[in-house]
Amino acid sequence: MTQGSPTPIPPDDQAQPDAGAAGAFPEGAVLARLDELIAHAGEDPGSYEGRMIRDLMATSLKLIRDGRDSGEIKLMTGALKELRHAYRVFAPYRGSRKISIFGSARTPPTHPDYSAAVEFSRMMASLGWLVITGAGGGIMQAGHEGPGREASFGLAIHLPFETSANVVIAGDSKLINFRYFFTRKVMFMAQADAVAVFPGGYGTMDELYEALTLVQTGKAAMKPIVMVEGAGGDYWRHWENSVRRMFVERGLVSPEDRDLFYIADDPADAAKHVQHFYRNYHSSRYVKDDLVVRLRQALREDDIARLEQEFGTLIKSGRMAMRGPYEAEDDFLDLPRLVFTHARGRYGMIRQMIDRINAFEPVAG
Repeated sequence: MTQGSPTPIPPDDQAQPDAGAAGAFPEGAVLARLDELIAHAGEDPGSYEGRMIRDLMATSLKLIRDGRDSGEIKLMTGALKELRHAYRVFAPYRGSRKISIFGSARTPPTHPDYSAAVEFSRMMASLGWLVITGAGGGIMQAGHEGPGREASFGLAIHLPFETSANVVIAGDSKLINFRYFFTRKVMFMAQADAVAVFPGGYGTMDELYEALTLVQTGKAAMKPIVMVEGAGGDYWRHWENSVRRMFVERGLVSPEDRDLFYIADDPADAAKHVQHFYRNYHSSRYVKDDLVVRLRQALREDDIARLEQEFGTLIKSGRMAMRGPYEAEDDFLDLPRLVFTHARGRYGMIRQMIDRINAFEPVAG
C-alpha cells in the first residue's frame, strides 16, 4: 500500500435485519441480550418491528467497532432523537391532511407575498387541512397566522440569527425544535400531503428542489407542489423560464417533469389545485413491483382503457385493473385500487395519470 492510501473498509456484515450470521458483529450472545431487552420493553423480537428495532440497536453497537469519534456519534444520536420526537408530535394527527409551506423568512408583513400566504393558509385550514411551516418570521409566520395556532405545526431550526419562534406558534405543543436541517426536511416531506412554495432565497430553493427531487425519483409519495405569490408578482414565471432553459431544453429533466409543479394565479387557485389533486385520488404505495393507486371511487372499464392507451409506457407487464387491497396492505382497506406493474420511472407521467383520473366523471351512485 502506498503512503497516504486509505485503509480499505471491510464489508458491512449487517446491512439488513436478522443479524447473527457466523462471524457477524454483534455476536449471537449480544443479539440474544438485545432480544431480551426488546421483549422486556413490550415488543415481540420475532415480529417485523422487533427485528427492525434489534437492527437499530445492533447498528448502534457497531459504532464501537467502527471507532467513530464523539462528534459523529453525537450527530447520529441527535438525529435519531429529533426524528423520534417529531414523529411522536405528529402521531395524534395521522388522519388529517397537512400541507408544508416554504418561503422567505425575510418577507415583511407589508409585502403582497405575506398577505397571500396568510390568505392561502387560512383557505387551507377552512378546508380542514393542517399547516406545517418553519417557526420563524416572514412567510413562516404568515403561514401560521392564516390557520391560527390550533391548525399549525412549527418546525424550528437552531440558527445564530433565529433565536425564538414567531408569536403565533411560540410555546405550542406542536412546535418542534431541530438542530439539523436534514431531519427537519425529512419531516416536512414525510408528513405533508401537499407542498406550497412562496418566493424565497437559498433555503426556499433548497426545500423546493428537495420536494421536486423526491417526487421525481419516487422517493416520496406523489403530492401536489404549488407555487404561490402575491398580486403582481413575477417570481415564479422567471423561475419557470430558467427551469425550461437550463433543464428541459438541455434534456436534463424529462418534459413531463414540468407537471410535477403548478404555478397558481392566486391563493384561491392554489387551494383549488391542491383540493382537486384529491378529488378521486387518495394515496398510493408499492406492493413489490405493483403500483397500488387507492381511489375514493372505482373507475369504469372504459376509463381504465383510456389510461392504458395514454400511459401504457408506465406498464412493465400485464394490464391495469381494479381490485381490492393486497394481503400486504394494512390501511385504507375499504378503498378500491387501480393496480399495475410499474416500469419504475417517469414519475412526471404518474402525476399526469393522476390528473387524468381526477378528470373522469365519478361513477353514479
